[in-house]
Amino acid sequence: MPEEIAMGKPITEDEVRGLFSLWNNALATLDSKQVAARYAKSGVLLPTVSDTPRTDFTSINDYFVNFLKLQPQGEIMESHVTIGKNWCQDVGIYEFTLGANGKKVKGRYSFVYVWEDNEWKINHHHSSVMPEGIVTAEPITEKEVRSLFNLWNDALATKDPEKVADRYSKAGVLLPTVSDVPRNDYPGIVDYFTNFLKLEPQGEIESGNII
Repeated sequence: MPEEIAMGKPITEDEVRGLFSLWNNALATLDSKQVAARYAKSGVLLPTVSDTPRTDFTSINDYFVNFLKLQPQGEIMESHVTIGKNWCQDVGIYEFTLGANGKKVKGRYSFVYVWEDNEWKINHHHSSVMPEGIVTAEPITEKEVRSLFNLWNDALATKDPEKVADRYSKAGVLLPTVSDVPRNDYPGIVDYFTNFLKLEPQGEIESGNII
């Protein structure tokens, strides 16, 4: 209505907080497109588990395709609301329960909503893990470093190439003993050990230098 344009779309603080439920309910569908549809045409998402700003429907949808695999559901723990003319802001702290693994992750958030196409849409969304929730490096002794070899060696003993490959990080690189081909992903590492394990190898460290 013209008077809404002039005066601004009215909304209360409780209603602003309630807008989070629309987004959270979209998460519950596990449909990335329904989540992306909660964002305004010029919406910007600065996501929790990606370094890449998402500035359009396609990239926002792409982010949630992966994030929704964790089956997240959020709950607002602390909220601070500001209301303007045809926009409103909700900033604070929320906590996600990840249905895929049962973990809980607490984060800081900011939502800026705008009145667009007769509904409130997210124009800006920033989410970041709480500083105390960031995993810091764990101390390790030289003896413990050497014992990590045993985990790999025990995996060899299973004769299961996938169990051996599971010992490698996502960005792991294997320069193998009996192949000239570097293996830099999970399928490549599995492929190498599928053949290598036919030799029934078991290792023993004779000397080593630890940094």
